[in-house]
Amino acid sequence: MGNSTNEAVFKEVMGNYPTGVTVVTTVDENGVPLGLTVNSFASVSLDPLLVLWSIDKRVSTYDIFTKTEKFAVHVLANDQSDICSLFASKGTDRFKNCDWKLSENNLPIIAGAAGVMQCKTFKTIEAGDHTILIGEIVDIQSESKEPLLYHKRKFGKIPEEFYI
Repeated sequence: MGNSTNEAVFKEVMGNYPTGVTVVTTVDENGVPLGLTVNSFASVSLDPLLVLWSIDKRVSTYDIFTKTEKFAVHVLANDQSDICSLFASKGTDRFKNCDWKLSENNLPIIAGAAGVMQCKTFKTIEAGDHTILIGEIVDIQSESKEPLLYHKRKFGKIPEEFYI
């Protein structure tokens, strides 16, 4: 099997793997808020509390995110597909089009998320065409909302039969 075939099958398999959806935010050196939609998010450790996500090296904010000392991960609620699309879009003022505020840690926090983890950067790891960012949680909040799911390039709620 050639690499292009493997890549196509990889995309098919990963597209069929349902995930939650997050938006990761930070500020640049001038305090300007930045954020992007991320579904490559996972827990790492309980002691200390660590999470990870990965960023494509071709993303315009790559240098800022990989050099920042802190970031916030928002687990989107099932009514936030508009926020997901907003932070996945190019050429728009993302923060002008959503409700947000700066936290005490000087991180942009988007209103309405199911959960928010404010992190200090613990480690970055080069991995192919992405970089993995591991964050140590310094503040965590949960709103007890249902999460937004991503599957086969579509967004949605957890099916009701999961709770029967």
